[in-house]
Amino acid sequence: MSNPFDPALLDPKRLLLLLGLALFLGLAYEGFYHAAERKPPGGIRTFPLLALLGAGLYLIEPRSALAFIAGLVVLGLWLFSYHRALAAQPISDKKESSSDLVAPVCNLLAYLLGPATLLAPSWFSVGLAVTAVLLVGARERLHAFAYRVPGREIFALGQFLILSGIVLPLLPDTLVTSWTAITPYQVWLALVAVSAVSYGSYLAQRYLPVGGSITVASVLGGLYSSTATTVVLARRLHAAEDAAQPEMRAGVLLATALMYLRLGVMIAIFNQPLARQLAPALAVLLFLALALALLLRGGIQNVAATTMAGADRPGNPLELSAAALFALSFVIVSLASSWAQANIGAGGLLWLAGIVGVTDIDPFVLNLAQGGLWEADRQILVIAVLIAASSNNLLKAAYALGFAGGRRGAGPAAALGALSVAGFAIAGWLW
Repeated sequence: MSNPFDPALLDPKRLLLLLGLALFLGLAYEGFYHAAERKPPGGIRTFPLLALLGAGLYLIEPRSALAFIAGLVVLGLWLFSYHRALAAQPISDKKESSSDLVAPVCNLLAYLLGPATLLAPSWFSVGLAVTAVLLVGARERLHAFAYRVPGREIFALGQFLILSGIVLPLLPDTLVTSWTAITPYQVWLALVAVSAVSYGSYLAQRYLPVGGSITVASVLGGLYSSTATTVVLARRLHAAEDAAQPEMRAGVLLATALMYLRLGVMIAIFNQPLARQLAPALAVLLFLALALALLLRGGIQNVAATTMAGADRPGNPLELSAAALFALSFVIVSLASSWAQANIGAGGLLWLAGIVGVTDIDPFVLNLAQGGLWEADRQILVIAVLIAASSNNLLKAAYALGFAGGRRGAGPAAALGALSVAGFAIAGWLW
């Protein structure tokens, strides 16, 4: 009978790595449970022994790993007996630090590190050990974060995972009508991409310690929705004290600057050639918006930090109603764009770009980026994106005047108007 042992698995470097990772895991484990009155099994001596045991049992018979599986079963039964005996004790006798499942899981992980370090790339075993240490050490912070997240947001995130992980793969990536070049899969993919970017900004605004800075809130708001951020800042600017007004005026332009960055990133996800051709124009407008923001702020100086009221925070972008509205808007804009190009030509598409700018430009821009028009010239697409963004800036200028008042909103409105003129000028030059 041939020996199933594979000498290639006995790499001294991997064995040393295994020993180091097990010691690292055991050291973190000891630090976590050092204050426990009765320390649970495992630690800086036990984990290296378990890791070497797992590796040795696997090396005995690597083909079917029967010896390793038998050892895993024995270890699992012993840990189960320990945990069951601990759980049977009266509540007053149990210590919180030793009554959870972290200790048995860490012991099992130390045992599994053996074959994982021998077989998998080194980055996997290192990442496994480091992730376990971080999770064990961040217990209090993770629990505190979990308590802060409302149940409705967890439910909304679950809805998003359904939309992206279940619905998206089931949708056909084939044309269902000759009226548009967009498939159902592309519609939903655009929805998922926009929701993911918006949700990341939303979580940052809601849970990161931004220190009440309007500047930080404006940057994050621009990634979420520059139009919504403009409305919020304009409303607060109407009743703000004089010391806080420069930062709020600058915040309106910062949000618009991030709009250009957001458009560039979203387009690059779906259409890199279009993103590269559009990048110079977006970069010029982005830096112009930053310069105008600096001008409205009166230079680089500290101003009074003002917090945004909780009622002004954006709503969760992962709600099903918002997703359905975006998908419907995307389909309508796609059909309208195809009809305008087919019946009116490039001029009709550019007029449509100006019209959609006063609503939500994301469906229009992503429709162009995903090839929603038959044989459309890329230069025309660049011009259409610039017109839509410039038209949207005119809408935000009107919001700034309307919500902040004529005198207080005049500066941001004029700056947004200048950005709009610059965008139209670049589009006209490209035309």
